[in-house]
Amino acid sequence: MEHNWDDLRVFLAVARDETLSSAGKRLKIDPATVGRRISRMEERYGTPLFAKSPSGYALTDAGSRLMPHAEKMEQVISGLEEDLGQATGSLSGQIRIGAPDGCANFILPQVCARIADQNPDLDIQIVALPRVVNLSKREADMAIAVSPPTSGRLSVQKLCDYHLHLAASRQYLDANGKIASVQDLWGHRIIGYINDMIFDKELDYLSDLGVERVQLASNSVSVQFNWLRSEAGLGIVHDFALAFAPNLQRILTDDIVFKRSFYLVRHADDRRLERMNRFAAALSHEVAKEIDRLERFA
Repeated sequence: MEHNWDDLRVFLAVARDETLSSAGKRLKIDPATVGRRISRMEERYGTPLFAKSPSGYALTDAGSRLMPHAEKMEQVISGLEEDLGQATGSLSGQIRIGAPDGCANFILPQVCARIADQNPDLDIQIVALPRVVNLSKREADMAIAVSPPTSGRLSVQKLCDYHLHLAASRQYLDANGKIASVQDLWGHRIIGYINDMIFDKELDYLSDLGVERVQLASNSVSVQFNWLRSEAGLGIVHDFALAFAPNLQRILTDDIVFKRSFYLVRHADDRRLERMNRFAAALSHEVAKEIDRLERFA
């Protein structure tokens, strides 16, 4: 049976986003049109591809069997577009990166701006999420993670290490007293993650310190960072973020320090795409360079 790539593109969007409205936004077409295209495909194949319910669209057995074929077609089209676009010598098209919001807020803006300067035909999108980015649903073309994934057809590359320390604003410390030892922490207001929303064990810093109560908690690093800047309490902060808040001061640097790593995670099949390889190489180089530059301010 002949497959129409444009229809398969719609099928992939609905399979990954699970609603017509989200798929329509991804494809930049009306949701009603997406629905008609899916109905036309189901009529042509003679079987339902999705089970429709109030919660969204879920793949049927037939849809699940079609999925790998559609993804292979997607790879072929991506490779063709890449080959045709390489004549300019610079990257073009759109690449979406998923990242935890600390990296997305403090590292990727500068990094991606530099890559964009060198590749004016390239559109870069940053998806900042306080959770693991789902590459299998194509939420992003590649992702930066704080732990290497252990399942799925993914390739993983370590980017670099980074460091975190306990910190507070100078104004908070002036008002609430200096901290000379770990024992001095108790009685201070603690800022950190919402315990049941910590999406990676590498982010559970406060448990290592024996902290049982977090008075100001958020699943967002940016919210925690702004609490610290606004003199609200003590918390763990990335060293690379300190350059953006001159009023923050590290505390007990000899006693409390965390070393973590960033990893670049990609679809295994994308390793065959030179365009993705070139972007990944540029991203890897620039992220390591930017973290090294910013940590010098700490």
